[in-house]
Amino acid sequence: MTNTKFSSPKCNPSNIGGLFISFEGIDGSGKSTQIKLLSDALRADGYDVVLTREPGGSKGAEEIRSLVLEGDPDRWSAESEILLFTAARRDHLEKTIFPAIEAGKIVLCDRFADSTRMYQGISRGDLRAVVDQLHSLMIGREPDLTFIIDMDPKTGLSRAKSRQTTEERFEDFGEDLQSKMRAGFLKLAQEFPTRCQLIDGNRDMKNVAADILARAMAKISQNMAQQNG
Repeated sequence: MTNTKFSSPKCNPSNIGGLFISFEGIDGSGKSTQIKLLSDALRADGYDVVLTREPGGSKGAEEIRSLVLEGDPDRWSAESEILLFTAARRDHLEKTIFPAIEAGKIVLCDRFADSTRMYQGISRGDLRAVVDQLHSLMIGREPDLTFIIDMDPKTGLSRAKSRQTTEERFEDFGEDLQSKMRAGFLKLAQEFPTRCQLIDGNRDMKNVAADILARAMAKISQNMAQQNG
């Protein structure tokens, strides 16, 4: 069987103005709050923003989300989760992310492939190479900018558990997983220094939001400068 990459819609954000920004970090680090604040700030300035999430972000991906985030946390092996998340991500790209980028919009995504690299690739087994191989074959796209919100694992877990939702798939693994995840994300920021920017999430929410907005605007300005050549 030959290795064949699946084709993706033709899109070049540096030419058409689209931008893809992801938010990463341990559970309870404030990603969802901060991505909403950034979305509101950018829209107030007149930017066309698409706010999305993973797993999910499209009809098919949302159905897969229910499979993996609800019910017994031990019912899926790490290998099964990698396949499920990759399938969800591919649908999300085709139905939501690529069309938005082609239209010149700013896509803000709550989690992307880096979470799979951490949860299934490292924290639940030595499967990072498998995650990267599937990503290369089926996805072939990284965000233009990734904000990694760093948070004390114990604080993050407490915040995550207080949400009281049915989606406790990963919080159920406890503080040990949170600590492994934090270490993994810090290492990831070193691995991809151009794309990943580390944000101190232990600060006041408004200070964190201001920091993120300033960095996002710098990236937008850089993107526009590249367009204007």
